[in-house]
Amino acid sequence: MNTALWTAASVLAALFAVVGLMKVARPKAALAEREGMGWVEDFPGPAVKTIGALEAAGAAGLVLPALLDIVPALTAWAASGIAALMAGAAIVHLRRGEPRTISVNLVLLTSAAFVAWGRLGPYPL
Repeated sequence: MNTALWTAASVLAALFAVVGLMKVARPKAALAEREGMGWVEDFPGPAVKTIGALEAAGAAGLVLPALLDIVPALTAWAASGIAALMAGAAIVHLRRGEPRTISVNLVLLTSAAFVAWGRLGPYPL
């Protein structure tokens, strides 16, 4: 089970690091042109940057505390934060009528919830 939790956390971390840093680095107009990123038009630029920063921080929190053995319990809390972000994202996409994107959000939410459950419960680091 530990291998499955590490795998899920690592995949989530890689994904959210790339996507989060992209939201931080690119202008809102450039993000809006990408498929599946039309939601940025519904938010002010600083909010999009904040979401990206939270995703990147969550990515770091999924692996670094455990790897560096510095408060490894933070891994579970980072996973919980990612799950909360994905719940919010699913609500935004539901409101926008984007069912395909909602399914991606739910897969990511489920993966993050799995890591949070495992690390907060029966398989702590």
